Amino acid sequence: MSTTVTVQAPAGTVVGHQREGVRRFLGIPYAEAPTGPRRFAAPVPRGRFTEPYDATRPGATAQRVPLSATTTIPEPSVPGDDVLNVSVTAPDADGCPVFVWIHGGGFLAGSPASPWYDGRAFARDGVVTVTVGHRLGVDGFAVLDDVPTNLGLRDLLLALDWVRRNIAAFGGDPDRVTVAGQSAGGAAVLALLSSPAGRGRFQRAVSLSGGLFEVDATRVRDVLARLGARLGVPPTRAGFATCAPESLQRGVLDLRGADDVLVLGPVVGDDILPQRLTEGLAVHGQDVPLLLGATGDEFDGDSDQEARAAGTRITDTLFRSACPRTAAARRAAPAGTWLYSFEWPSPTLGGAVHCVDLPFFFDLLDAPGVPQALGPNPPAELAARMHADLVAFVRGETPSWGRAAGRTGDPARTYGRPLADDTRGCYDPVTGADTC
Repeated sequence: MSTTVTVQAPAGTVVGHQREGVRRFLGIPYAEAPTGPRRFAAPVPRGRFTEPYDATRPGATAQRVPLSATTTIPEPSVPGDDVLNVSVTAPDADGCPVFVWIHGGGFLAGSPASPWYDGRAFARDGVVTVTVGHRLGVDGFAVLDDVPTNLGLRDLLLALDWVRRNIAAFGGDPDRVTVAGQSAGGAAVLALLSSPAGRGRFQRAVSLSGGLFEVDATRVRDVLARLGARLGVPPTRAGFATCAPESLQRGVLDLRGADDVLVLGPVVGDDILPQRLTEGLAVHGQDVPLLLGATGDEFDGDSDQEARAAGTRITDTLFRSACPRTAAARRAAPAGTWLYSFEWPSPTLGGAVHCVDLPFFFDLLDAPGVPQALGPNPPAELAARMHADLVAFVRGETPSWGRAAGRTGDPARTYGRPLADDTRGCYDPVTGADTC
């Protein structure tokens, strides 16, 4: 049975609910709704609530259209304008470390309201979880005249500012914030880590299956020109402002080719990302410890030989290779970089594919959709180990395996390998060899 719980925060009075010692405050706006003149503009901090804010229901999502008809992660779309919102899951305690989660979805889709991102296991272990919504697709990553670039990243930076100002009221420590994400969310983490704007906004970082994604501005303009022609509007701020976000999202999804994993995303060359990501990682975030890794198969869990070969190219090019490249860029970082590799093969999906590590890291094997993705009996002991490693990192502990520097022979924590259930750090992410 749940009970009402109220928090007095700098943002105002927020009303949530509590059940079995876990407090939830859902869909709290951190910025003004990006509609009307605020659409295609930098985010504006939300004013202080003049009345108690009802945070008992999920907030609106920027996703209007899922990335595909069937997604591994349950990704509900929630209608509404206030898509720039955060949800907080917290234990009934004070001074807890904070885990800020950015969802995936190719910068085009994804939902912070997914049950796979529920923070109850973190709350059980004394961690406050914050899930963040931000603008997606054209609204978040267009390159248009008179429009700030990287609006989606600007949203995330403002959300982190909200966390710093308000999280103590929810039991979190604003000086112990870990920013984390998976897929596009993990890529956003690496982008924020490489940005001068990220300085001081978080103290630790985790990137799960996040590539070094940066999109060429000329290519973005080409995509937008084709999109405008498809929708019958000029590829301008005024033209796209006449289109609902849903039609823009559908249009971009229809334009994506078979190999177009990323058509919109972070663009280099502005005040947020003045340098290429590897160059930024070598300069910024040097005092931020980083944990990152990928799944063993990502996109090549397919029995068809041609499809598997294409999936292997995507896996290696976009995801697994980003791990040693990031470690190499941060080689001189005193805070350190640690790698992992998730190798447990899902019996239903045919391998250690994209997204299947999430219920293990969140310790949510009972979440909706997990049996369909992981089969009826995913190993609970693996979830306990992975979640414990992640919680320890968020608490500020140094990982028990060695640091990585982007060299052959770098150690990495391996999870769920079928032949060697080893946690000493024997997997070489550069060569794929077992170095035990």
